[in-house]
Amino acid sequence: MVKDIDVVLSSRIRFARNIKDYPFASKLDETSCREIIEKVEYVLSDFKKTDFTKIDPISAQAFVEHHSVSPEFAVSTLPHALFEKADTKVMVCEEDHIRLQVIKKGFSLNEAFTEACETDDMILSKLRVAYNEELGFLTHCPTNLGSGMRASVMMFLPGLAMTGELKGIVSQLSKLGLTIRGIYGEGSEAQGYLYQISNAETMGTTEEATISRLCDILKQIIGHERNARERIKAAGIRNRDPLCRAFGVLKYACTMTSREFIELYSKARLGVAVGIIDETDLETLDELFISVMPATLSAGEKLTEAERDMKRAEVIKEKLRKE
Repeated sequence: MVKDIDVVLSSRIRFARNIKDYPFASKLDETSCREIIEKVEYVLSDFKKTDFTKIDPISAQAFVEHHSVSPEFAVSTLPHALFEKADTKVMVCEEDHIRLQVIKKGFSLNEAFTEACETDDMILSKLRVAYNEELGFLTHCPTNLGSGMRASVMMFLPGLAMTGELKGIVSQLSKLGLTIRGIYGEGSEAQGYLYQISNAETMGTTEEATISRLCDILKQIIGHERNARERIKAAGIRNRDPLCRAFGVLKYACTMTSREFIELYSKARLGVAVGIIDETDLETLDELFISVMPATLSAGEKLTEAERDMKRAEVIKEKLRKE
């Protein structure tokens, strides 16, 4: 069983690094971008490379939906590439020259950190990275100076949202040096009760201390969320019915928009998490969440919006009826 997956969908560690003697990404030209990509490719020779100058916009957006790259990276017009190996993804020529991230299922920040450090150590041993004794790792955005590390989790918080407690917790997070964002990070909106919570401070502390403090706070949020869910469940059939209805629509609808799916997914996921729905499991629903997003669903096909909505419903029915 994946740890705390009822509340924490995934954990991510991200490092921002820049190669010495090159300007930050906003000042790079095509030649410099290609040189940086070549340098990283030499270090990560056993990683799978995807040259984003050679893929279509829909395929690029599918990588965003899988959380492999940022929305900004997907639409960049300069040469940029992604290197992948298992849970490790390395964006080259994003906001920083190198954006290394490891994403693990559930509440697994320490495991993600260990894996990220392995690749980061390899990069640091073979490339001259911009570093200052006082400021730490030099990054495009000053908020990343220091460790250059962001530790984050994707949390599912319907209980706190539905009981009105989330607003108070959000206001406290900023005071504790944390940031809460939508599903695709900075600038994105929260959908399906999914929220990305991460550290906001990268200077004056170690990576280990940052992760330890974040974990302590997240454990409290997990406890509050589970307590809120129990109160919702205890309220009886009035709260149970919408969750069961949502799963029924998912299982039998003939057409479905992505927005409608997200709304139904969130209710069905809550139903599974509190034991009201036992016909599927959390990991199956989470896999569906990725596989029926617009670009992922359309990859390799030219579908109209109506055709895509019909295909989405078919994919959902096929998946849920196998359970």
